[in-house]
Amino acid sequence: MLKTLDRYIIGKFIATLLFAILIFSVISMAIDFSEKVKYFIERDCTTLEILRDYYPGFLFTMMGMLMPLYTLVAVVFFTSRMAFSAEILSILNAGVSFRRLLQPYLVAGLLITMAHFLLNHYLVPVGNKRRMTFERTYIHKNSDKGKTANVHMLLGPDTKVFIQGYNKEKQVAAGVRLEKYAGTRLISILDAQTARWLGDSINRWELTNYTIRDFDGMRETYARYSTPIDTFINLAPQDFQWFENQIEEMNTLELNRAIKRDRERGLHTSRQYAIERNRRSADAFTNILLTVIGLSVAGRKVRGGMGLHLALAVSIGGLFVFLSKFSITFVSTGGLPIWLGMWLPNLLFAGVAIWLAGQAQK
Repeated sequence: MLKTLDRYIIGKFIATLLFAILIFSVISMAIDFSEKVKYFIERDCTTLEILRDYYPGFLFTMMGMLMPLYTLVAVVFFTSRMAFSAEILSILNAGVSFRRLLQPYLVAGLLITMAHFLLNHYLVPVGNKRRMTFERTYIHKNSDKGKTANVHMLLGPDTKVFIQGYNKEKQVAAGVRLEKYAGTRLISILDAQTARWLGDSINRWELTNYTIRDFDGMRETYARYSTPIDTFINLAPQDFQWFENQIEEMNTLELNRAIKRDRERGLHTSRQYAIERNRRSADAFTNILLTVIGLSVAGRKVRGGMGLHLALAVSIGGLFVFLSKFSITFVSTGGLPIWLGMWLPNLLFAGVAIWLAGQAQK
């Protein structure tokens, strides 16, 4: 059960964290608004759309990205004030061990970690879908980088498709060729003049003027059909769309489906989805480590005051962000296993947290 000391520290922790989130959110919104205001004025968007569709997702994104930094600043801020008002020293002189003092910090850090985990995996992607739809409509028009001409794509380990051209508005593909293999041996080719997506969740396409060639050793069977036919093809209109940041609007369930789909197709793009999934979990766990580091750094009264503590906190937070970005780049090239690369900054900072806790004022 929580003691009076626990409730006191947890209350200060959460209140300071909410204040830090509020301050940083207002600053980030002001900076973003100054950059986007010309688009808001020039484009045909209403104030309601800006406040309803854009900025909620923007704030969720900033919280998901900077929550560990918010946590560190909050811990350092209120702990430094307690240290300079001799509260920490009085608690320790009353016989409370550093390990016991750490407990309410860990409880609050665990609550923040759970909230950040939920935020990263589900709430941020929901907000990003609305925000990015708004950006693609009013700000970054024509940002779709998906290829629509002379498209080669694997639909599975043994199936390949070539599409001469695809119309995104009509959802019609022209010059379609499906090739099926058994190992390295070609066993079937289907050529269709057009293929129209029927809007079905199981990816049904209507083929017109198509031919089928089957190969059995040196024997070949050829057939031509003029009657349209509905058939399943492991292909969807979304496969012809690609936005640089579209992975940010996929929740974890969608990431898992994308990983499974691309692995079945034999594509290496599943690695990017797996990196994003592991990053979301690793970033949430960082809150606990930075909570321990913040207490260890700010729990001792030093000559530099709160300014020195905050400077150390910002330096530590900046170093962590640098290591995180470096690990993402390194893992993307295949130099490390995904789980190890994404959790490596946390492993390094866990060692730092243990060492600082050992050196903290007892």
